[in-house]
Amino acid sequence: MFTASLCPTHRLALALVLSFAAVAAHAENALTLDQALRLAQDRSRQLSAQDEAASAAREMAVAAGQLPDPALKLGVNNLPFNGEDRFSLTRDFMTMRSVGVMQELTRTDKRKARSARFEREAEVAEAGRELALANLQRDTARAWLERYYQERMHEVLVAQRDEARLQIEAADAAYRGGRGSQADVFAARAAVAQIEDRIAQTERQIATARTQLVRWVGAAAGQPLGTPPSLDTLRLDPATLDTQLVHHPQIAVMVKQEETARADADIARANKRADWSAELMVSQRGPAYSNMISFNVSIPWQWDPKNRQDRELAARLAIAEQMRAQREEASREHLAEARMLLQEWQSNRERLAHYDGSLIPLATERTRAAIAAYRGGAATLGAVLDARRNDIDTRMERLRIEMDSARLWAQLEYLIPAGHKP
Repeated sequence: MFTASLCPTHRLALALVLSFAAVAAHAENALTLDQALRLAQDRSRQLSAQDEAASAAREMAVAAGQLPDPALKLGVNNLPFNGEDRFSLTRDFMTMRSVGVMQELTRTDKRKARSARFEREAEVAEAGRELALANLQRDTARAWLERYYQERMHEVLVAQRDEARLQIEAADAAYRGGRGSQADVFAARAAVAQIEDRIAQTERQIATARTQLVRWVGAAAGQPLGTPPSLDTLRLDPATLDTQLVHHPQIAVMVKQEETARADADIARANKRADWSAELMVSQRGPAYSNMISFNVSIPWQWDPKNRQDRELAARLAIAEQMRAQREEASREHLAEARMLLQEWQSNRERLAHYDGSLIPLATERTRAAIAAYRGGAATLGAVLDARRNDIDTRMERLRIEMDSARLWAQLEYLIPAGHKP
């Protein structure tokens, strides 16, 4: 009612204001990739689990550095069980009621070795958290980008379908005017039906991508997506890839696991020297007899160290070497994989430039030329439909390449988690 009374100029101005307001509201509610990454990190229980594992190991490190708890010993010695004095605690001079305490005197170096072992375990958990964070960021980014590019494909197909529907109207008009055939009308409708089938397929893929994004960010996955980040640059520098991948979380985990194995070897080395135990005992006899005090020292007898302690140490050292060899092999594998991903990503960027500079402009001009020739009676509707189909396929292929490039970008960008401090 109000807008109907406005002049055309005012109506245009109002429409522009409403359009800008809608764009601003969309931008405000849009889910950006950075926001998705923060939400995924806040919701992650795996990161919390790794934090708890590190905390538990550090608590154990403190406990392992302490002396063992002393043992309280209570007993009755030389209690007669027959004769006139049977089961009497005071009549026989040999009967004693004893109370004592025994303490294992674990050496300081052994306690430090055990404590250090748990410290290494805490560091494994912390490195595992970095690995979990890198995987979370990579998978969240891939889910976000998958949905973004599926939606762009949907937009291309919808635009092409709308243009193809105009072609149906043109074919109908030509048929009614005697300038075209009924076969042209059916061909135009078939082209629209094919596009609509591709739209339906893309809508299913969008729904799948949204479900994947829900896994990481929860209900926020239902929001419209914001502008993607630039996919033309990476935090990784191809010239210093070897040095950068030293900080790869998987390699960091393996480094800490190797250090844990060497800490186990240090414990085994410390175990080659036995710990002593000291015991103090007070024994009470009958009132007619003197009480007794006893002091004992226990020393384990390592009578076959070459087949026990030495072999245990050798086994621990072998495990540490095994971990080192596996780490070196994994480092080579990660380096080769990163180089291949970089090469594929760079190749895709070159292909995208070729599509933007040559293939898409050519496909667009071919479609325009075919439409102009058809309107002038110099070309058939089939030529127009072929040109439009080629245009759609070219644009969709360009988006597929960009989506593949985005997947590679996410995998490379989050090989090392964002915000990582070496």
